[in-house]
Amino acid sequence: MTHPVLEAIRTRRVTRAMTERAIERPLLEEVLKAGRWTPSAGNRRLHRYVAVQDALTLRLLRMIAPGMFQRPAAVVVICIDWQRVDAQGMPRDNKGVYIDVGTAAQTMLLAAHALGLGSGIVTSFSRAGARVVLNLPEQLSPELLVVLGYPAPTQPLAIPSRSPVTWQTLTDWERFPARP
Repeated sequence: MTHPVLEAIRTRRVTRAMTERAIERPLLEEVLKAGRWTPSAGNRRLHRYVAVQDALTLRLLRMIAPGMFQRPAAVVVICIDWQRVDAQGMPRDNKGVYIDVGTAAQTMLLAAHALGLGSGIVTSFSRAGARVVLNLPEQLSPELLVVLGYPAPTQPLAIPSRSPVTWQTLTDWERFPARP
């Protein structure tokens, strides 16, 4: 079965090497607009985005993010707005706010791919460092970095999986089989 969305899902990859070419502001805005359409728990929109294109800020983010192997032209920092969480009367241990971070990231990754941009996520970074670098207000906690740029012509090889991963190897129907 072919469909543009399914094809985008199948062909999107993490971009590990990016060119120095700047991302045009309208393209970055399209990625952010896609994030706006992300599903969220109860349609509450408890996250905020910080878009970064400034070269010095990007360099500082790379210094506090050992997981950022790329040299991105832009980064979108996805934050949880705990003031909004509290205002909605949601418990702080609610997993929905973290799920919203992941769905926002995936939506942005697919949007970037559709626009011809390379992308990836970074979870290995100092949250305290990001708070300082971005001058974040107390209620925002940086949770995930979406790195964006134009893919370099050659990409480092990903670590191959030990066995082929298919939807069948990831799926059980109805319930797990009985144990012997």
